[in-house]
Amino acid sequence: MSLQRLRKSPKGQNLPWLALWGLARSVALCAVALLASGCGGLAGFGSDDSRVRVVCTTGQVGDMLANIGGEHVDVRTLMGAGVDPHLYKATPSDIRLLKGAKIIYYNGLHLEGRLADVLEKLAQRKPTFAVVEEIHRDHPDRLRQAPEFPTNFDPHIWFDVGLWADCAEYAARRLIEVDPDHAADYRRNADDYIARLKKLDAETRSRLAEIPQQQRVLVTAHDAFGYYGRAYDVEVHGLQGISTADEADLGAINDLVRLLADRNVKAVFIETSVPSKNIRSLIQGCEAAGHKLVLGGELYSDAMGPEGTPEGTYIGMIEYNTNQIARALR
Repeated sequence: MSLQRLRKSPKGQNLPWLALWGLARSVALCAVALLASGCGGLAGFGSDDSRVRVVCTTGQVGDMLANIGGEHVDVRTLMGAGVDPHLYKATPSDIRLLKGAKIIYYNGLHLEGRLADVLEKLAQRKPTFAVVEEIHRDHPDRLRQAPEFPTNFDPHIWFDVGLWADCAEYAARRLIEVDPDHAADYRRNADDYIARLKKLDAETRSRLAEIPQQQRVLVTAHDAFGYYGRAYDVEVHGLQGISTADEADLGAINDLVRLLADRNVKAVFIETSVPSKNIRSLIQGCEAAGHKLVLGGELYSDAMGPEGTPEGTYIGMIEYNTNQIARALR
C-alpha cells in the first residue's frame, strides 16, 4: 500500500463560493486541454507496478481508499496537509497524475469546485467517483443544507463519522467493480475499516457528552463542522460560510461575542487550513466586552495532519479534534 501526498498549501483568493466556478474557467479549460493531449502516461506511478493506480483529491478520501485497498492499490492524494480544497487549483503535474490513474475518487458536493470540469471530463474516460454519490442520489435527506446556498449541500460530510462509514462502503463496492480479482481482500478490509469507524462514532459521541450542554458551543474559522455538530449534539458557529472564499461578517462576529459571553463559553478554535485572523479578532472582541476567551487550539477541518502523524489519518484527525474540543470547552 502506498499513500503519498503531493502538494503543499496554495494561497487562495477571497472570492464568493459559486463565483469560483466562473473565474476558474480558464484554469479548467487549460486542464481539459492537457487531458486531451497525449502526454502523461503513467506519470507519478511505477510502470512495472501491478497495483491498481488510485488518485484521490483530499486526504480523507485518500486515507479511506488506502485502508480499503491495502496492498493491492497505489494511492496518490492531490491535496496534502494544510491545503484548502475550496480554493485548490490543479497543476499540469496533477493532470498528468490523474491521467495515469486507473480509478479516481473525490469527495463531491462541490468541495473540489475548481476541479469540477476536470473530474467531469475524466469520468467520460475512466472510473471516477464521488464518495458521497450514493447518499446524494438516494438519501439526500441525510445531507446538511448549505445555510447560505439553500440549493446546495454542505460538502464537509466526513465530520459525521457514521455518514463517512457509508461513503466507505460505497467506495469499496466501486473498487471491487474495477478490480474483481481482489474482491475478497477489499471486502475484508472495508468491513474492518467500517467497524473501526463505527467504534469511533460512538466514542466521539461519548467524549463530547462530557461537556456541559450550556458550554457545548464550537466556534471555528468557517462553517466546516456542521455535520459534526448535528451528529454529536454540539452547537456550531463558523465565522465564514461553508467555503473559505466567503468573507466573515462583522455583525456575525459581534453576535458571537454576545453569545459566548452569555453562555460562558471558554474557548474558540482556529483551523490548520484557514487563516486565524478572524478568530483572533473574536477573542479581542470578547476581551473588550469583559469576557475572557482563550484559543482552544488548532483543529483539522478541510485537511488532515502531516503524513506520518496520527492526525495524518482520518481516524486520528477525528480523535485529535474531539480531544481538543472536549478539553478546551470542559
